[in-house]
Amino acid sequence: MTDLETPVTPARPGPSWRRAVPALLGYAAVRALGLVTLAVWSAARDKSAHQLLSARWDSLWYTRVAELGYGYEVRLPGGDVHSNLAFFPLLPWLERAVSAVSPLSYADAGLLVSAVASLAAAWGIFAVADHVYGHRAGICAVLLWAVLPVGIVQSMAYSESLFTALAAWSLYAVLTGRWLTAGLLASLAGLTRPVGAAVVAAVWVTALASFVRERSTFVRERSTPAKDGAPGWRRALGMLIAPLGAAGYVLWVGRRTGRGPLGYLDVQAGWRNGFDGGYAFARFVADKFTSFPSALAGLGLLVGVGLLVRLYVTGVRQRQPLPLLVYAGVVTVLALCASSYFGSKPRLLMPAFPLLLPLARALAGLRTSRSVWVLGGVAVASAAYGAFWLNGSGPP
Repeated sequence: MTDLETPVTPARPGPSWRRAVPALLGYAAVRALGLVTLAVWSAARDKSAHQLLSARWDSLWYTRVAELGYGYEVRLPGGDVHSNLAFFPLLPWLERAVSAVSPLSYADAGLLVSAVASLAAAWGIFAVADHVYGHRAGICAVLLWAVLPVGIVQSMAYSESLFTALAAWSLYAVLTGRWLTAGLLASLAGLTRPVGAAVVAAVWVTALASFVRERSTFVRERSTPAKDGAPGWRRALGMLIAPLGAAGYVLWVGRRTGRGPLGYLDVQAGWRNGFDGGYAFARFVADKFTSFPSALAGLGLLVGVGLLVRLYVTGVRQRQPLPLLVYAGVVTVLALCASSYFGSKPRLLMPAFPLLLPLARALAGLRTSRSVWVLGGVAVASAAYGAFWLNGSGPP
């Protein structure tokens, strides 16, 4: 069972940042460890850690949008067209704004935005986990998010930290009955990444469930429906606002390309990216079993997918609130069922922080010293892996 039948908590004063201080300090320490490790590793290989964080792969595309606007594209020999219209605009807008009021370049502005957004994301994750499972679980959830194997992306000029911050606070707003705030943040998340659809889905499903619950209560009791602390018009308006960001950008791309509402899908097709229900990913995994060395990687992928499913099922069994289940489910499906860029899937899964809540609850139940040793050991491994990963193939 999920939390479908449990009313959303009425709006109350916002979360105190003082309560989140231990989580934020721990998060900052983990990120500092990752950056120091990256700097040392990169120096040993005569590479610039600054360049690795700010001027590779997607970072370059975002800075080009900030500097030149939309319209830049690369035509590959095979006929594919990589257009910067594939990249949603909120991060480059912020890069341009920060650069305009400071001496920072667009790339360095992206690093600053990412750093601030990662702290906001950590605070938002803490607020959600603290609200649902308590203070210790909130701290553990933040630290687990920090020590993810691809956690170094949280310090790059990428949009994952910004998106996760907006998503986490939108979910918190839903959980506490702040529907207008939830809708606005969901709309901004939709201007950040295509997976903003997951935040919109969480707002819509939870709002509809609350309307259904009120209707059933009204029919059963023949009285005024029970409220979740917010008038129905606020929920309806939050639902209306939530998809505006993503819908607005997608429609603009369609008009810009002259291909109508489906123009953005054509842009993604130029990158050989799309949604195929997981068929391409399944073939990618199956191909790993054609030889012995690669079969180990295939087995690892199967174990990883199995772990994701196990964490989600555990969240359902632990009665995780409906908006968290909807959001995590949609993020996971969209990440695993994308038809291309298989190496990016761990990064695409990073915003699905509700999957970490069962682990956070388990860690919160341990003695503090044991939790510190576990998280400390994983943090060291994560820092080393992040430095190795970014100095190698890195996140495409």
